[in-house]
Amino acid sequence: MELLSGADMIARFLQDEGVEYIYGYPGGAALHIYDALFRQDKVKHILVRHEQAATHAADGYARASGKPGTVLVTSGPGATNAVTGIATAYMDSIPMVVLCGQVMSHLIGDDAFQETDIVGVTRPIVKHSFSIRHPSEIPEVLKKAYYLAATGRPGPVVVDIPKDMTAPTERYEYVYPKKVKMRSYNPITRGHTGQIKKAVELMLKARRPVFYTGGGVVTGNACEGLTDLVRRLGYPITTTLMGIGAYPQSDRQCLGWLGMHGSYESNMAMHHADLIIAIGARFDDRVTNNTSKFCPTAKIVHVDIDPSSISKTVRADVPIVGPAGSVINEMISLVQGKEIAHPEALADWWTQIDGWREERQGQLYEPSKADEPIKPQEVIEALCRATRGEAYVTTDVGQHQMFAAQYYKFDKPNRFITSGGLGTMGFGFPAAMGIKHNFPDEQVICVTGEGSFQMMMQELSTCKQFGGGVKIVNLNNASLGMVRQWQDLNYKSRHAHSYMESLPDFQQLIEAYGFTALRVETLADLEPALERTFADKHELVFLDVLVDPHEHVYPMHVPLGSMRDMLLSKTERT
Repeated sequence: MELLSGADMIARFLQDEGVEYIYGYPGGAALHIYDALFRQDKVKHILVRHEQAATHAADGYARASGKPGTVLVTSGPGATNAVTGIATAYMDSIPMVVLCGQVMSHLIGDDAFQETDIVGVTRPIVKHSFSIRHPSEIPEVLKKAYYLAATGRPGPVVVDIPKDMTAPTERYEYVYPKKVKMRSYNPITRGHTGQIKKAVELMLKARRPVFYTGGGVVTGNACEGLTDLVRRLGYPITTTLMGIGAYPQSDRQCLGWLGMHGSYESNMAMHHADLIIAIGARFDDRVTNNTSKFCPTAKIVHVDIDPSSISKTVRADVPIVGPAGSVINEMISLVQGKEIAHPEALADWWTQIDGWREERQGQLYEPSKADEPIKPQEVIEALCRATRGEAYVTTDVGQHQMFAAQYYKFDKPNRFITSGGLGTMGFGFPAAMGIKHNFPDEQVICVTGEGSFQMMMQELSTCKQFGGGVKIVNLNNASLGMVRQWQDLNYKSRHAHSYMESLPDFQQLIEAYGFTALRVETLADLEPALERTFADKHELVFLDVLVDPHEHVYPMHVPLGSMRDMLLSKTERT
C-alpha cells in the first residue's frame, strides 16, 4: 500500500494520467501542490506570467493535440484571472482541467485572505466542477474531471482544492483509478438508427443540398469520415469558423466557411439550399444572421452530441443526437451502393454555385500599389505560400482573425486555432505557446494585431524561460480594426477610442526580451522578411507589418438580414 499526501497524489495522478504539461502560476493556497511538482520530473510545469495565459496555453495545447489541457492556479485572484480562459474553452467546447488552490477548509466562507468561491464564480462557464472534501478522494475526483472534460461534448472542468487537503503531514492510500463510473453521466456513443435512415433518405432525394459542419467534427475526430461521405455524394460543403480544416479547403467541393464574414458562395448556397446537413455545428448567430430569415426553403438535418443544442435556435426537421464520427460512419454505410435521386438537379446546383464563385473571382480585395500600404490580405496570402499551408495558425480576435481565416487555406483539422464563441483578445500568443510545446518541430504562427498582442505580451518572458519558437505576425494598423470598421459603417466614422495613439516600438520591445523583430513597410520587403522569419523553426521571431489602416473585412452580413444579404465592399452589397 502506497501512502501519499494530497499534494503528492495530485502529482502522481498527473503522471499516471499521461499529462505532459501543466500551465500555471504559484500562490499560497497551491504551494503544497507546487512543492510536489518540484519533487518529480515527469510532468513539466510552464510558469506563465498571468493566469489567463495559462488557460489559453492549455487551450491551444488541447485544440492542437486533442488531449485535455491542464492548468494550476492559486486561490482568489489567481483563480479569477483564469475565468476568461475558462469561458473561452467552454464556448468552443475545449477539454481542460483547471486545478485551483483554495483557502483552508475551516476558513471557507469567512472572507479569508485570497478567498473566492471559484466554483460559484465559474458555474455558468464550466462543464462541471468539484470541491475536494477529503484528501483520499483526490484520485477519483481527478479521474472524473479528466473523463468529463474529454468525453461527450468536451469542456472545462474546475477542481477546487483547499490547502489543508494537500498538507504534507497527512498521508492516505493512493491507487490510480483506471476506470471511472458516474451514474448520472453517460455520454451517448451512437445516434438513433431510425433518425439516421430518415436523414439519408432526405440526403439522397435532395436537389440543392449543402453540408454545414462545425467544430464538433474536429473535436470528434470525424474529419476523415466526413471527407469520405462528402466525396461519395458529390455535395458542396461549408464549415463554421471552428470547423475550418475539417474538410480540405483546397478541394472543389469546399465552399469555404460561412457566416458574418464567410465566403459569398457559401452564404448564397446556404440561403438557396433545399437541404442542410448540419454536423457538429450549433447555428451560432455569427452564422445564421436573422434566424427568421435563415435558409427559408431548406429542410434541416442536425447532428450534435449535445441534445440541448438541437433546435435551440433553428428548428431541425431530423434531429440526431450522437457523436459526429459514429453518425457519419453509419451514414456512409447507408449511402454505399445507393444513387442520388436527382443527378441532373445536382449538376444544375453546381452550375449555380460555380456561377457565384465566378461572380466574386478577382474581386475579393484591391491589391496594393507600389506607393500604398500593404493590404492585410496580401500578408496572409504570402504567409500561406511561405508555409505551404501546413503551419499551425493561432489568431487573436478582430480583422486579422477574419483575414487569416479567409486567406490562409487549411487542408487539415486542428491547424486553425482561434477563439470563436467568446472572441477573446489575447488568446493567440499563449495558445501558440501551448501548441509549440506539443509540436516543437512544427511551424506555429500567431497572427495578431497590436491591440490584441498587448493584452498578453508579457508571455514573451515565458518563452524566454521555457523556449517556444513561435512566429508572431502583427498586422499593425494602429487601431482596433474591427471596432473601427463598425464605426465606419454605423457611426459615420466617429472613431471613438479605436485608434492606438501611443504604440510601443515593437522592435525594441521584442529585442529587450532577447528575440528577433523585423519591421515591414512595403510589399517588396514582405517576402524576404518571411524567408528570414521561417529560417529557424525554433527561433521566436516577431514580424511587425504595417498594413492599410482603412481596409475592411468583406463579405459582411447586413445586420438582421438573411444569409444572402451581404456587404461586398465599401460601396457594393447584394
